[in-house]
Amino acid sequence: MNPASGTVKIRRALISVSDKSELKRLADCLAKFRVEIIATGGTLRQLQEWKIKTTAVSQITGFPEILDGRVKTLHPKIFGGILALRSDKKQQKDLLSQEIPLIDLVVVNLYPFEETVHKKNISQAEVLEQIDIGGPALVRAAAKNFKYVAVVTNPHQYFGIIQELLQNQGGLSWLTRLKLAREAFSSVSHYDTLIEKYFSGNLDKSGEFPKYLNLSFKKEKPLRYGENPHQEAFVYRDFAYAGTSLLNCRILSGKELSYNNLVDLEAALDMIADFEEPLAVIIKHTNPTGAACGETLAKAYEDALASDPLSAYGGIVGLNKKVDYQTARKINETTFVECILAPEYDKRALELLMTKKNRRILAYGKLLNLKEEKQIKIIKGGALVQTPDKDPANEKYWKVVTKSQPTSNRLKALKFAWKICKHVKSNAIVIAHGKKTVGIGEGQTSRVDSVIKAIRKAEYRAADSVMASDAFFPMPDGVEEAAKAGIVAIIQPGGSKYDQEVIVTANKYKIAMVFTGVRHFKH
Repeated sequence: MNPASGTVKIRRALISVSDKSELKRLADCLAKFRVEIIATGGTLRQLQEWKIKTTAVSQITGFPEILDGRVKTLHPKIFGGILALRSDKKQQKDLLSQEIPLIDLVVVNLYPFEETVHKKNISQAEVLEQIDIGGPALVRAAAKNFKYVAVVTNPHQYFGIIQELLQNQGGLSWLTRLKLAREAFSSVSHYDTLIEKYFSGNLDKSGEFPKYLNLSFKKEKPLRYGENPHQEAFVYRDFAYAGTSLLNCRILSGKELSYNNLVDLEAALDMIADFEEPLAVIIKHTNPTGAACGETLAKAYEDALASDPLSAYGGIVGLNKKVDYQTARKINETTFVECILAPEYDKRALELLMTKKNRRILAYGKLLNLKEEKQIKIIKGGALVQTPDKDPANEKYWKVVTKSQPTSNRLKALKFAWKICKHVKSNAIVIAHGKKTVGIGEGQTSRVDSVIKAIRKAEYRAADSVMASDAFFPMPDGVEEAAKAGIVAIIQPGGSKYDQEVIVTANKYKIAMVFTGVRHFKH
């Protein structure tokens, strides 16, 4: 090492890679600087095919690869050469006495566990064979001793390494080695997290919370900006997630998705997962401006838009059935739409929707595993983890608490409004007529204000409609406002110390009221 610059001259390299892309360029560069190359199994054979002088690991260790390649590099003559401190005279004597060569560069990428685990019909035995043992150990050893050793873990790093070797006459700087060490530890951590996720997925689905929460995401791509233009943003992918994801959607047309597009599309995807019959929802700032079920998707979209056409401008349209020509025509004839999310599109529908060049059109295919993942919110110094808010309309626990009983049709409307209410920011009020929203009051700091907002949106349509509230009414005032607007039935969790006063008020106006026993706060 040059003490003035911290540059390490590379004299001996160990190469053991499963991904051999761009390897020849790196090996040729090393050969140019007369670096002794040591290699394992398949890497050795490939380098020899390229006529690059290479020494087998077994020649260094004096021990053959065993157990079908399971044990190759796990030997003191390899790890001693990587871990030795060059400035420690005692350690250098140990190396000399045991005839252990120093290793200055370790080039290792790990068995393709990530790719293997996502293959269809893959057996557990095949997956287990792709859990690398020696590779991570080599990477950790080299990264630990970065003061003297450089570690390269990804073919994407080769170009920069080659350029620096050429510039420094076969040497790598201290800063480069430090950066490589950081990336090495990050890659091993990611690898181990994927393995842990695989084993967790094969255990029971009891929903237990692990003692340690390991999260690992891989940088996917940059976004133009974050929530606002002055904020930088990237998308990271969770490769351990096997369910339906926006990152797995096919983008059929339009501009690149923005940060806010992705946030709103996620809200649409969550709503879609709760409905079997044809549903259309329009999302703005993660809240629905309108939602409806219909006999046809076109009718559902028409009713969802009618809920609040002014707020729907520039929104995200979420649909849970294949988009036909009639639905596409309705969308094109009405308001400006930023994005459309649906399982699939027929040919004529897609051609029509694509006439709006900047509109993003996404297909998510079949819904898979949307409700199983725990929800995680990062806070300063920690994380909040909870199970998802599932089962939005379990009528088994519902109780009619008023003298008036909801009719069959009103009960269906209440069930629809309750399912929608779960997806509205608290305090949330949803007014529905049949299976369509006519007024939504979201995000107010008092419940009565959300009631007033929903009624203002609904206008005359509130009469003979039903209302859902995501949490209990703390006072009778919300029911008073509902009665003035002509609401005929209300669904809410109950649980307030003023429940009896609220029920008395509902009875006074002959409003049917259902308690669900379940709250749906959304912050």
